[in-house]
Amino acid sequence: MSAAVLSLGLLLAGCADPGDGESREGRGADRKSASSSKPHGYVAGAEEAAEQQSRLVLGDAESGEMQILDLIEGRTRPLGRMGKGAELVTDGRFAYANSSRGSKVFDSGAWMVDHGDHLHYYRAKARGLGAVRGKQPEHVYSSPWLTAFTFADGTARLVDHAQLEKGRIRTTGFLDGIGRGPVVPFKENALVPVAGTGGDSTVEVRDRKGRKKTSLGVKCPQLRGAAVTRTGVVFGCADGALFITEKQKKLAPEKIPFGRKVPGDERPDAFHSRSLGTTLTARAGDTGVWVLNVAEREWKLIETGPVAAVNSAGEGTPLLVLDNSGTLKAYEISTGKQLARKKLLSSPPKAKDVSRAVIEIDANRAYVNDMAARKVHEIDYHDSLRKARSFSLDFRPSEMVETGR
Repeated sequence: MSAAVLSLGLLLAGCADPGDGESREGRGADRKSASSSKPHGYVAGAEEAAEQQSRLVLGDAESGEMQILDLIEGRTRPLGRMGKGAELVTDGRFAYANSSRGSKVFDSGAWMVDHGDHLHYYRAKARGLGAVRGKQPEHVYSSPWLTAFTFADGTARLVDHAQLEKGRIRTTGFLDGIGRGPVVPFKENALVPVAGTGGDSTVEVRDRKGRKKTSLGVKCPQLRGAAVTRTGVVFGCADGALFITEKQKKLAPEKIPFGRKVPGDERPDAFHSRSLGTTLTARAGDTGVWVLNVAEREWKLIETGPVAAVNSAGEGTPLLVLDNSGTLKAYEISTGKQLARKKLLSSPPKAKDVSRAVIEIDANRAYVNDMAARKVHEIDYHDSLRKARSFSLDFRPSEMVETGR
């Protein structure tokens, strides 16, 4: 399924009091001052919390049932319904249920705002917002300004992300004839792959209305797949990756080559990572798993054999893979050495379900959907893949995304 990217939500100015890296906590909701000015970090209709408010949005692609699992409270609530065969993707707050008729948008009610030197965590009531119509959405990506829906017919729709946060779906621009590569927002602009001759693509920069501003010029052969990291956007290419970041207030494209010729069936077509992580993972056909360290501009191939799902929380944490037998394994990324293994699923995923196996990951835990057992397993990957909790459900969790990160 398509990867999607974290939206940082409201970027609020005037921050102070630096935190301490990953243990930084959001500030508690302050009371209004006597002058009735709004406290730092105030968001209307939301409760600010001192820790990450993780939730799982779960869906059954056969019945269309959706539920939300609050990982703080440990219980589920109904969320709505999605189309038959729909796939769920997320940007860290909103879940998008993509089916043949369009994308249904759900606000999970859990999100994080990164102020650089400290974090804010919020929780609110989950709700459905409506739908973005189009022929088979294939990708959804967000920035704090825009959300881009890319459809199978070579069109894309740009939606005002700030309005989504207020519960409204407002289109700012419509793109046509762009091919099938994912449109990815970068701050207030959209990065738009445009197919050229011989299968090469280049990336255009469009404004929030879809009007062309410039072309970055660097070629990306047979572009497929994308990811957003803390420092920029990655597009997958036949010869490696195209990484686009900002230097001196200008977009700067850079190629990260594989360093070897890679057969088409071993190329990444979707990236998985911790939200905004700079360590990207992807399946490498039947050979194993690709790990792209964006910070180091380095690819690594780990020969695990065929896998159903893969993910990693990044530097200092293991690579997690779920193989086709339902066994979860942990590997040291630097050496490729297997560190731990655990028979996790009640039975191996059926052939039709292999592509729906998911490993969602955050700073402390990983979550794996067990469709046959109707459960979600919470894994402490810092402790030899110890199963911390299992959540029983009354439907098959064939779709799962984590929000609040």
